[in-house]
Amino acid sequence: MLTPQDELLCHQLPTTFDHVQQSDLRWTERVVMYGFDKTRRVSVMTGMARYPNRNLIDAYAMITIGDKAHTIRMSRQIDARYDGIGSWQVGPFTYEIIEPLQKVRATLADNEHGIKLQLEFDAQFPAYEQEPAFFRTRGRVREDARRYYQNGRVSGWLEYDGERIEIDPADWWFGRDHSWGTRHGGGGGAINEGAGTLQPNEIPDGVLYYMGIFQFEDELVHFAQRETPEGARWHFEGNILSPLGADTEPQPVRDAGHDLTFRDDFRIVSGGTFTIVDALGKTREFTITPVGDFWPGIAGYDFYRGYASGLWKGEDWSDSFVADLTDTADLKQASMLSETFCKIETEGKVGYGLVEMVFMGRNERYGYKGY
Repeated sequence: MLTPQDELLCHQLPTTFDHVQQSDLRWTERVVMYGFDKTRRVSVMTGMARYPNRNLIDAYAMITIGDKAHTIRMSRQIDARYDGIGSWQVGPFTYEIIEPLQKVRATLADNEHGIKLQLEFDAQFPAYEQEPAFFRTRGRVREDARRYYQNGRVSGWLEYDGERIEIDPADWWFGRDHSWGTRHGGGGGAINEGAGTLQPNEIPDGVLYYMGIFQFEDELVHFAQRETPEGARWHFEGNILSPLGADTEPQPVRDAGHDLTFRDDFRIVSGGTFTIVDALGKTREFTITPVGDFWPGIAGYDFYRGYASGLWKGEDWSDSFVADLTDTADLKQASMLSETFCKIETEGKVGYGLVEMVFMGRNERYGYKGY
């Protein structure tokens, strides 16, 4: 079936844009925007995901004010309407590409749930690619995905329950990412593949994944690592980028380490340091001070309150709620993936950034004995 995207001179297969090459139900394409006000406890996360092999596209917005997360989740079937070349819509939510790899806009218009926003992102740093992620388990592809990240300036506003927050770009840290491919677990959509008909998934002794995106006036430092319970690295990536217009090539990060403390209720960073080794072999230390936490699982990365991103809920569906972030028992439903906005200090410089983490099971470095 022809779609508006078939007008573009970017086909890579002898077929149309209404489907992808493989039929794996986990195939996902996702855009995410996230950021926080550095002067107060206000943050936002919003985005959209497309599941072509499920005929499904969904979106969400989560505005966190202090200990309350005001959340709206939406989905619809794809073939009910194909969108324009540079914009996509789910209910009242619209994502637009204004200038490729430079400017995008997310808008949540009037709706019955009382949550609205407009976020316009302007790049300050180049978009940069993630290292390819390809892993198999028992012969089956568990992950085959690509992603790029970008940091920049945000303008616009947020609104919940009639309260409006105007965004001052000078006070906000903001980033985005775009991923596509076969995914498993959080963000890939929960799929019941038939209880009792497939061999149960392998459960590792422990998992530690962390990512840092640390922004300063003159550089952006990014690194991500996956470790075994013994601390052996099995996936790593890292880059140091200069602002747009600096005419400087990204430099690789050669290694990363950590010496962290964690909250009592969750394995979420409460302080400590990360270290990196840059391309010249210099070791640099970054001290983190958390400003606020949020959980993508609430918005759909995990199964929470009857829904996870990628699940069929009908031709056109939405819901909303306010989550209490002090309710530990409730959050444990959606706490696998955590995000912590932080103040970052290094070598006399002060910046801001994001620490993303999945930390479960046994870990020798920090003395955790199991799940």
